[in-house]
Amino acid sequence: MYNILTLNKIAACGLDRLGGNYTITDDAAADVDGIILRSYKMHDMELPPSLKAVARAGAGVNNIPIDKCTEKGIVVFNTPGANANAVKELVLAGMLLASRDIIGGNAWANTLTGDDVAKQVEKGKSNFAGIEIKGKTLGIIGLGAIGILVANAAIRLGMDVIGYDPYLSVTNALKLDRHVKCVNDPKLVYADADFVTIHVPLMDSTRDTIDAEAIAEMKDGVIILNFARDGLVNVDAVKEGIASGKIRKYVVDFPDETTVNQPGMIAIPHLGASTEESEDNCAKMASEEIKDFLENGNITNSVNFPNCQLPNDKVGRITILHRNVPNMIAKYTDILKTVNISDLVNKSKGGYAYAILNTDHPVTPEMVAALEALDEVIRVRVIK
Repeated sequence: MYNILTLNKIAACGLDRLGGNYTITDDAAADVDGIILRSYKMHDMELPPSLKAVARAGAGVNNIPIDKCTEKGIVVFNTPGANANAVKELVLAGMLLASRDIIGGNAWANTLTGDDVAKQVEKGKSNFAGIEIKGKTLGIIGLGAIGILVANAAIRLGMDVIGYDPYLSVTNALKLDRHVKCVNDPKLVYADADFVTIHVPLMDSTRDTIDAEAIAEMKDGVIILNFARDGLVNVDAVKEGIASGKIRKYVVDFPDETTVNQPGMIAIPHLGASTEESEDNCAKMASEEIKDFLENGNITNSVNFPNCQLPNDKVGRITILHRNVPNMIAKYTDILKTVNISDLVNKSKGGYAYAILNTDHPVTPEMVAALEALDEVIRVRVIK
């Protein structure tokens, strides 16, 4: 029996994927094997020694203490792509809201009274005239799951698309419409784009990706969209750009006191993934990831340990989370030399590594103790 803590409301269709061998609790003080959450901030939480995995029903994991989890051998999962279509659709909506002043027009229309509203509309509608997106150039920073969908949709809407992603994989490149132009310098995106949208994770290296220097490279009257993370765009630089006329509009899905009720800014209340379909998809993927890890030791879509899978079809199975240092395979296989290792996979990610071993004989408690005694080993789990 496995115990799972939910720190946010998780769609039932996802939790149902866990099956009858799981108990679900919302008691943060409980001893649990796994946590499934959305936006709950975990940084001040006391992590129970029993905790083995955390699954974020979404892409961003800045609400999870990744370093602390890694040091304790807690695998952190996210659900890349599960909410991609929902975000894509809102990005398209953001472009239209910014280019056509739909919000301003709607607010004005709701003030009209009397018997001649239709006449007032015809007289005043020119105040809300905008631009069309067809024929314009969309610049995309980050061509991951969301960026690809945005790029392909924009092409179908008659836009030109130029994208930058220094980590673009072959798999993702093959998903891109052939008309998308990929460049190796973000300045080439900024120089040509009428709209700039950013779709990268928030890290120290990506914070303030769009700053005063980047804005200076952009066209006059550019529209900037941020549906990824608030820290990716320097708001002070955007305000200066709006005041000078460099920026036509800034659309942000992460409102705070610096972006609400500001001229030239459209603040959307973090609705990027707020669709029934997206929440269901994220819940299903998070539940399946944590279930496969707890029951089989397989890792898929982890942000702190390498992806690693092996069929679970032997007598014994053991997993080892360890530091990525030389000679580790020799050390742990020597300890397990009497159980006949039939299958072994060892993957690394940065300074950490993960091994799954199938054996033809049960692994003994003495072997586990010997493995745990190795300085480089963080956590050992006997799956069966």
